[in-house]
Amino acid sequence: MEALPVFLNVRSVRCLVAGGGEVAFRKARLLARAQAELHIVAPDAGDRMLELLQEHGGRLDRREIREEDFEGAQLAIAATDDPEVNENVSRWARERGIPVNVVDQPALCTFYMPAIVDRSPVVVAISSSGTSPVLTRSLKEMNEVMMPARIDRLAYLLGSMREEVKNRIADFAGRTAFWENVLDSEVPELVYAGREEEAKTMLEEILAGGGQQTGEVWLVGAGPGDPDLLTLRALRLLYRADVVLYDRLVSKEILARIRPDAELIHVGKGPEMHSVDQYTINDMLIDYAREGRKVLRLKGGDPFIFGRGGEELTTLAEAGINFQIVPGITAASGCAAYAGIPLTHRDHAHSVQFVTGHLKDGSLDLDWPALIRPQQTLVFYMGLKSLPIVCEQLQRHGMPADTPAAVVSQGTTREQQVAAGNLGNLADVATSKDIKAPAIIIVGEVVSLRDSFAWFQT
Repeated sequence: MEALPVFLNVRSVRCLVAGGGEVAFRKARLLARAQAELHIVAPDAGDRMLELLQEHGGRLDRREIREEDFEGAQLAIAATDDPEVNENVSRWARERGIPVNVVDQPALCTFYMPAIVDRSPVVVAISSSGTSPVLTRSLKEMNEVMMPARIDRLAYLLGSMREEVKNRIADFAGRTAFWENVLDSEVPELVYAGREEEAKTMLEEILAGGGQQTGEVWLVGAGPGDPDLLTLRALRLLYRADVVLYDRLVSKEILARIRPDAELIHVGKGPEMHSVDQYTINDMLIDYAREGRKVLRLKGGDPFIFGRGGEELTTLAEAGINFQIVPGITAASGCAAYAGIPLTHRDHAHSVQFVTGHLKDGSLDLDWPALIRPQQTLVFYMGLKSLPIVCEQLQRHGMPADTPAAVVSQGTTREQQVAAGNLGNLADVATSKDIKAPAIIIVGEVVSLRDSFAWFQT
């Protein structure tokens, strides 16, 4: 380790910044967020620096920095494009034992400014010891993505209980074990879901010794297939689930992101495969939750769009089981985007309808006349088997045979296929390309834009 990571308390501490440009402004803004007393020295100060000083307060000297400016300063930063000034700042600070940072010149620094993920009071600082600011920024972005937005609320909740826990649990090891149990409980997820009062009640119950784990069901949309399209919340819950009931359309790449010791149960439905009926799935969700387990019900796409999520929630609500809902990118949106087909477009479609194409007793019970509207896009889910019927019925009810249409198979994945044509020939085009399920059908003028917008290569 080339440097010791520390957090300095600079509240009301005089911090000297040489420079008035954009880089100096960013450093000064960071100091201001930490409640430092700012002293800016620069011949010219930009508008943003002036606005910062007006808002936060501080001193501005419009001149070159001098050695006497270091009297009383406890931290110094040089952010100028003048090598001589930067070297002087470094030397004068070192001679007085003042920590100094010179931007982009590690050899002149006694400390480095890290990249920061700020969810105060939770703050993560990332440094490459001055070797690669771009790498540091990339790592910061990764942490920004993974850190829950409400982790600050969790920190405040835990902090509010520290004294009480210290009074109730005398030994350090016992307190450590207690907090580990809390963080492994449902308390964090309740906070992240905005249910802070429930979280506090559960924390108090755990402290009182009555905090038996309460089971909960998480109804999560897995998106259309590409694991990078999982929501951040979905990804976090994949790591926390005890048992996962997943559908046939959930990809192997997504299943690979589930916690390794979680119990995986396939409950998918499909042709030529053993299917678990919906009543059995409902009972399994209730039974596992009543055992105190964290149950993740993982569905392809979005659970509320042809995913029977509403039916499962009705059962859970009637049984008094706690649940959370995590929406996913629905197949229509994801597959259309990866096929280069905008579902709406100012010149081609002002509305879009999602329709089930699932056959029942060999037919489709749809209000076909209601689907025939100008400047509208139709998206049929689960419609590959019914593709000839869809094309025939739309034409029979007045939609022109040359209306652009496409079938997107296994959209957003490396196996994606697109068969594009029109209502008159789409069924034959799909057959010639040997299109496989799962697939969606898109009908409307927007399909004609695919030739210009197609971008995803498999």
